[in-house]
Amino acid sequence: MDRKNLTLFIVGGLLLALGLAFFVSPYASSSPDGLEKVSIDKGFSGTAEDHPLADSPLADYAVKGVDDERLSTGLAGIVGVAITFGLGMMVFGALRAIRARRSGPPEAAGT
Repeated sequence: MDRKNLTLFIVGGLLLALGLAFFVSPYASSSPDGLEKVSIDKGFSGTAEDHPLADSPLADYAVKGVDDERLSTGLAGIVGVAITFGLGMMVFGALRAIRARRSGPPEAAGT
């Protein structure tokens, strides 16, 4: 895969993920997930404590200060995708730099 096709693939995947995060995530089920359901069924759900970051700007899959629940969830999804993509780019950039350092300087053409 040449560099142009790789770039198109990455940009396309990023746009798809952003679209899904914004348009589809607001329609996710509000029913308890498996772990939460087990805690309800076993009777210890009342012992749950808030996470230290429960008051953070993106807590509970929502953006604090945005009153429209669907919009808030969609925006939180976009922020999550952007952060994940950025961290992935940093990790792969670091791995690429390490690999380039290990392989040594590129050889001159025609030598």
